Amino acid sequence: MSLFIFLTVIQALVAAALVGVVLMQRSEGGGLGIGSSPGGAFGARGAADFLTRTTKWLAVAFVTLSILLAALAARENSAGTVTSTLDRNAPGAAAPAKPDLLADPVVPAPAAPASQAPAEPAPAAPAKQ
Repeated sequence: MSLFIFLTVIQALVAAALVGVVLMQRSEGGGLGIGSSPGGAFGARGAADFLTRTTKWLAVAFVTLSILLAALAARENSAGTVTSTLDRNAPGAAAPAKPDLLADPVVPAPAAPASQAPAEPAPAAPAKQ
């Protein structure tokens, strides 16, 4: 993990240097020229060649570091195996879906009270004659 962090810091520094070098270059419209005289330390053409070569090598370093960091991240976060079975009871199969707790609850209709069967009629009293 420390190699990953180290390479990430190096890539951030390379990216910052790349942005700086690109902004110092003279574009067709004058760009963000830093106001140096043509007869400076490198001369106009020498500075342009130096900045162009520096941009090329910083871009190569940036892309290389990006690929390396992607490979390191994929290796550290890789899943062991891929399950390709449709058997839901197989080991490693996904657990059954849980019910949706936010859905509208289904309220069962209240059960009608069980109607009591009428008791047997009381025997009729004998009629008086």
